[in-house]
Amino acid sequence: MQVILHTGVHATDDDRLLRGLTRNAADWRDDGVAVPGPSRYRQLLSDAVHALAQGTPAPEAREVLLEAILTDDPEHVDRMVLSNRNFFCVPKLALQGGVLYARAEERVAAFKALFAGDEIELFMGVRNPATFLPALFAESPSTDFYDFVAGVDPRTLRWTDLVRRLRAAHPDVALTVWCNEDTPLIWGQILREMAGIELNRKIRGAFDLLSDIMEPEGMKRFRAYLSAHPNMTERQKRRVMVAFLDKYALDEAIEEELEIPVGWTEAVIDEMTEDYEDDMLTLERMRGVTVIAP
Repeated sequence: MQVILHTGVHATDDDRLLRGLTRNAADWRDDGVAVPGPSRYRQLLSDAVHALAQGTPAPEAREVLLEAILTDDPEHVDRMVLSNRNFFCVPKLALQGGVLYARAEERVAAFKALFAGDEIELFMGVRNPATFLPALFAESPSTDFYDFVAGVDPRTLRWTDLVRRLRAAHPDVALTVWCNEDTPLIWGQILREMAGIELNRKIRGAFDLLSDIMEPEGMKRFRAYLSAHPNMTERQKRRVMVAFLDKYALDEAIEEELEIPVGWTEAVIDEMTEDYEDDMLTLERMRGVTVIAP
């Protein structure tokens, strides 16, 4: 079985991805793709992963988990898709010890032990540290930003560091990454890639995020344009999306209001943004990593 795990990260999709997958779950069942409801596995897997810190799983652990998680017979499931943005940890622990998601490798190791013999893949959306850190802080109970970042210089945060750690510890686990800032343009591909279906297959909700940031009139014209040009490739569709956003974007939906930490100047934010863009270019060249981009 292929076991697909979306690990967040925090302050990215707010479970929109899981809802998009669930919306299509019935259509994919005949393809052997299962999208269980989160109530069936999030706490269960968290407890199981935590328990593994004390030892190895029982021989029957996998079968017991699958029986609890799946509503279909596991024999009829080829691909199981799970999502938990707190898989690595909860927001308040994301920078514990001065390391971003310090227990990520350990958590993946436990997950692999639970599903021994299965093919594990990780999917992860990331975002500009200049907005990620303030948003992550807002999700935590901390009241002081600089206590929260545990002495980490925000300008040194790199997603490649986390990915290199995961790849070094688990070279057998493929990793797919995308920029949260790009999700309205690549939403349909993310859903299809996680489900393991054809990239040109029609699905429900492929443009849900686009509709959140585009005026209704723009979406109406965009859909009419797609209907008039049914043979466009995904890349061509994205160029059309950008063209329509240039004219019909909802500025208030695109701009996120975040409390800027004390001491952060516009120059600091620009520097972090440039470093983030360079970091993503480096990710695209890393072996075992697939980057979904517009």
